Amino acid sequence: MVKIRLQRFGAHKAPKYRIVAADSRSPRDGKFLEILGSYIPTTEPATVVVDVEKVNAWVAKGAQVSDTVKRLLKNVK
Repeated sequence: MVKIRLQRFGAHKAPKYRIVAADSRSPRDGKFLEILGSYIPTTEPATVVVDVEKVNAWVAKGAQVSDTVKRLLKNVK
C-alpha cells in the first residue's frame, strides 16, 4: 500500500520534512516513490509547499494520506 507521509531531514533540532509518496512497509526516512512537497515547522509561520496535482494523482491511484499530512493539506487547499 502506498502512503503519503512525512520524511524527516535537516539538522539536529532543526527539523524539515518532505511530503512523500512511499510504500507503507518502508522506514520513515527510507525509500520513497515521489516527493510531493515540503514542510518547515521552524519558520514563523510554518512553511508548507505542496504540489496539489501530484497529491491528487496519488490519491486517485489509491494512496492513503497520513493524519499529519491531511492536517497540513487542509491549510494549503
